[in-house]
Amino acid sequence: MTGSNLAHRIAYDDLREWLAIADGLGELRTVTGASWQEEIGMAAELVSHSEDAPAVLFDEVPGCAKGFRVVTNIFGGSRMRATLGFPSELSKVELSEAFMESCLLDQRLIPCETVNAGPVLENVLTGEAIDLGLFPAPQWHEKDGGRYIGTGCFNVSRHPDTGWINLGCYRIMVKGARSVAYNAAPGKHGRVHHELWAKRGEKMPVAMVVGGDPLLFLMGGSELPDGVSEYDVVGGLRGRPVSVVSGPTTGLPIPARAEIVIEGFVDPEAMVPEGPFGDWTGTYTEAGRRRPLVEVTAVCHRNDPILLGCPPQRPPDEYARLTAVLRSAMMKKNLQDAGVPDVKAVWCHEVGGARMLIGVSITQRYPGHARQAGQVAASCLLGAYATKWIVVVDDDIDVSDQDELLWAWLFFADPVRDVDYFRGGWTSPADPTVTPWERAKGNLTNNRAIVDACRPFHWRDRFPETNVPSAESARRAREKFSWLLQ
Repeated sequence: MTGSNLAHRIAYDDLREWLAIADGLGELRTVTGASWQEEIGMAAELVSHSEDAPAVLFDEVPGCAKGFRVVTNIFGGSRMRATLGFPSELSKVELSEAFMESCLLDQRLIPCETVNAGPVLENVLTGEAIDLGLFPAPQWHEKDGGRYIGTGCFNVSRHPDTGWINLGCYRIMVKGARSVAYNAAPGKHGRVHHELWAKRGEKMPVAMVVGGDPLLFLMGGSELPDGVSEYDVVGGLRGRPVSVVSGPTTGLPIPARAEIVIEGFVDPEAMVPEGPFGDWTGTYTEAGRRRPLVEVTAVCHRNDPILLGCPPQRPPDEYARLTAVLRSAMMKKNLQDAGVPDVKAVWCHEVGGARMLIGVSITQRYPGHARQAGQVAASCLLGAYATKWIVVVDDDIDVSDQDELLWAWLFFADPVRDVDYFRGGWTSPADPTVTPWERAKGNLTNNRAIVDACRPFHWRDRFPETNVPSAESARRAREKFSWLLQ
């Protein structure tokens, strides 16, 4: 089953429509009375590690107005397939391949459409009326330094010279009733925009969507080329433009159907403590981290607003599940675009946060083919940031099966002969292997290992044959004896 013969239809335009789909699939549960101080975070961690766990909507949060809600664990089960617009029966590899064939190989860009009004403007708070304490922003992890209103969120910013609108996912910490700090790593588009505004000595306008469309959130967290707006990509995926309205104080295009949008201006110089925070690596951020201060100038929200939470946990977790699908498809396309032939499959493993462990399977065509695939994977657009281990295997290995990948790695690769090293790669501030002294200098680099776990090209015909059953034998065994596993 491939993307070319699948009906692709994204049937929602906002978070509420998505929730209705999840509810219709029987994959939404409601919890009432859970506290933002501890219990929402506890429940979110509990459900995030299982793909079979439901999405959870937290209502009647103590201390918050009735109707102000939080939803989390949106990426799992059949709803994960529906988020991308594909049938629920697809495996995760089939879903990734379908996304690549239907959405990436023939990618369309449809610019967003500015409208005069939208539900996001049902309530507009400015000046003294702004109070971020109105919203049930949780403390997600036990040792977090405070409340994070933005985890399933994205920032909207504008390039000061070209006007390019970027959407980028950066967590947002509440610093006061009318101030926040967000975390954009060096080199990320939102950070680049801020640095350009700061060079002018000007405050950067920013709109932070903390209750938004799941597809916009996903694209905001994906690596797209400079100058490409995620609004246009999502419009192309849906086949219809994203409706936006002008933010009341920044003029930035904000989703007309968003739940909650926080507008403000980023000071070019003011830096405030941010964190600690339980990050996507399964570790807390370092002490002493400082990030730009944002003075909030407006808060827009729908009636009975819903905060979208996607707090990172020790992977595999909910965000790693779906980003693995997207990143695997995008990296396979990167490899093909770079001229690497006969790439059968790519999988960015969930246990590595869909970044730090990448499996690539190829049909070997010439000496050095495996090393070529590994080197490109370590440095292409999708592999440049926070990659650590790349394992290249033959095309009879299912790279999405962690046990199968490890089996090939352990038994087909020689630690001295078959491992290359890539030094000084771009990595995340969350990478716990960056030393404190290098981190203090802003040297956010890591080293990568490229493992050639293919059968050695020059004597592959003499390599010991595996005792894995043939596809036909495995099929017959399942037909006759599957009852033994029930």
